[in-house]
Amino acid sequence: MTDVTRAKNGRPVHHWRRDVVELAALFTAVAVADAVANLIGHGPDGPALLLVSAVLLLATAAFHTWWARRHGHAPPASDTGARPGSLERAGSGTSPEDGEGTPEGVSGQSTLWRLRTTVRDEPGSLAALCTALAGHRVDILSLQTHPLGHGTVDEFLLRAPRALPAGEITRAVALAGGTGTWIERADAHDLVDAPTRILGLATRTALDAAELPLALRQLLGRCTIRQLPAARTEGAEDAVPAEGVLEDTVLRLRAPEGGVITVERPYLPFTPTEFARARALVELDSRLGPRVPRGEDVLTLPEGEAITVRRADTGDVAAAKEMHGRCSSRTLSLRYHGPVGDADRYLNHLLSPRYGRTLAAETASGRIVALGHLLWDGDETEVALLVEDAWQGRGIGSELLGRLAGMAAEAGCASVYAVTQASNTGMVAAMRGLGLPLDYQIEEGTLVITARLETAAVAGRPAVGD
Repeated sequence: MTDVTRAKNGRPVHHWRRDVVELAALFTAVAVADAVANLIGHGPDGPALLLVSAVLLLATAAFHTWWARRHGHAPPASDTGARPGSLERAGSGTSPEDGEGTPEGVSGQSTLWRLRTTVRDEPGSLAALCTALAGHRVDILSLQTHPLGHGTVDEFLLRAPRALPAGEITRAVALAGGTGTWIERADAHDLVDAPTRILGLATRTALDAAELPLALRQLLGRCTIRQLPAARTEGAEDAVPAEGVLEDTVLRLRAPEGGVITVERPYLPFTPTEFARARALVELDSRLGPRVPRGEDVLTLPEGEAITVRRADTGDVAAAKEMHGRCSSRTLSLRYHGPVGDADRYLNHLLSPRYGRTLAAETASGRIVALGHLLWDGDETEVALLVEDAWQGRGIGSELLGRLAGMAAEAGCASVYAVTQASNTGMVAAMRGLGLPLDYQIEEGTLVITARLETAAVAGRPAVGD
């Protein structure tokens, strides 16, 4: 009764059958030892019998060791009445559902990994690699192959026991013939198969020209994307053929509107397959031409006046220049951190969807009174605001900034940063109004405020033009 109750409570159970067997073995050993002692003491072949006894003792010890390793010390589940694996789940703090679909022996605790390695292009190479992973109880969830001239690059999505370190996985891959191995943590988003993910990126690119840099980044992983306009390439565009250039860890593609798009990934060479996918996205963007989603959101200011927030692009350059003319020199200097006379030069770049997204706030008469920019800056994302003097202090900047932060979170950005001056209290207040964790860095009067985006905190803000 006591044994059954403890088993149902998940506690260790004392097994009387094992104790009986061990006690019987002990009495048998004592009897045999007594008989051997009598033979040695009274018989003529005492030394020989002693040697035989030693051999039998060693054989018995070896058999006991083999038996213990084969059956272990844990009783079978049928002895306890408990469900298999219940103790492991209780210890890990996970629910029973967490263990469903995981490899046997992982006990509901596993880690997702993305692994890439190069194998010889010959029969059996991939099989040897899979066998090595299986030997460490690593489950292969998906596999992509990238053929090369000298071999094949295999990219895996793996689910491995949490206790198995990355170094052990790469060591097993190397012993199986893999070279140039690279591994990093993955998450649930990587469970989407490659064709579905690429079609989704193509759809986003088709709907909004501003999505091209983000689509390339999500397609190729952690990389730095730069685009030089045609006016600044100085012959570099002619050096890049229409089909683009693949140079190990660098891709160069012709931009749809002129200039060159450069993609760099120093830690991992690009494959011809990745190059072809990137080129297809750029070609799709080029065929569709300039496009920005047309959406509007009407805000009612505290004074009761209605303001429309919408996406802006290079078609709004003239209206933006007019707004510059109505702004004071101090407002422009706080925004651009340089000579006020050069402010208009930045507008073509800032309003281009190739470099980010822009929101405009305009009055009922169509006059732009504020601009908010979300700029793709390599692996980081910058936010910037410009509000006409007569419309400052009415919450327009905060509204634009909140929407820009929401766009950045939807695009998968981990943070946004603003570069301003320490005396720009309006921008500081707007960043604090996001309600997100902030980091401050100040040097020689320049203030950089970084907001770490939390999807739940910005998901409720309305998007414009999406």
